Amino acid sequence: MPGGTIYSRSNGPLVGDGVPTVMIHGGPGGNHVGMVGALPLADRHGIILYDQLDCGLSDRPGDPANWTVDRFVAEVDAVRAAYGLEQLHLCGTSWGGTLALEYAARQPAGLKSLILMSPLVSTRAWLADAKVHIRNLPREAQAAIAEAERTGNFDSFTFQEADRLYASRHLSRERLSPLHLACIGRQDPLFNLDLYLAMWGPSEFIVTGSLKQYDGEPLLAQVVAPTLLVAGEHDEARPETLRGFARRMRDARFAMVPGAGHWVENDRPADYQRILRDWLEARDA
Repeated sequence: MPGGTIYSRSNGPLVGDGVPTVMIHGGPGGNHVGMVGALPLADRHGIILYDQLDCGLSDRPGDPANWTVDRFVAEVDAVRAAYGLEQLHLCGTSWGGTLALEYAARQPAGLKSLILMSPLVSTRAWLADAKVHIRNLPREAQAAIAEAERTGNFDSFTFQEADRLYASRHLSRERLSPLHLACIGRQDPLFNLDLYLAMWGPSEFIVTGSLKQYDGEPLLAQVVAPTLLVAGEHDEARPETLRGFARRMRDARFAMVPGAGHWVENDRPADYQRILRDWLEARDA
């Protein structure tokens, strides 16, 4: 497609009784390895993972003109065309949830269901959730964050420590699962920091990039496909917020995963797989 070639992989049956699921990774700047926790479902369900342009194993032209919501949403149709998917389930995580919501709101033909895992629905709501979490950090961490926001210095030791504490509480609460370790070891060389900084910013809770004013909340009411929203108990996208989003959709349910942070599939892989499997099997019945 315009801009470059994107990498994808499929596992499990793409034809048969079940409808394949296309997984959209988070970021911006992440990659498909963050979603390999869904691969155990490939024993019965077709699972397609792909890397967005400038991410992972896809082409990396490094042109910021490509770094738009619409350009990344268009990749879903490119994946569909490559695999000949007349029908699909669509699952997006975090920033991938943004793209999945955008795609579903256009009411594309053949969209069997939508799964939004800890999605970024609007930057306003994301930052409101972050403020709640920050208020529960130790006072010294709160002070470090406030000072960094005041000065614009996000490289200080005190801010970095506060940022790591926030991540350990709300991003991923567990060490990498064996499945993720097998794929990426203890580093993630596939992450595109430049893309993350350009679209988001220096921290999960500080936005300076092109998504600063992003608001997908009006799209919620435009989705007609059955939708499942999922959050971890300690998620960056707070369960209370996602439960409210579900109420604003035509046909949506909400599920919370106890003990998990934002990266649900890493923190509670068995629960993650059970929720996905139950949802997919019910929609394909």
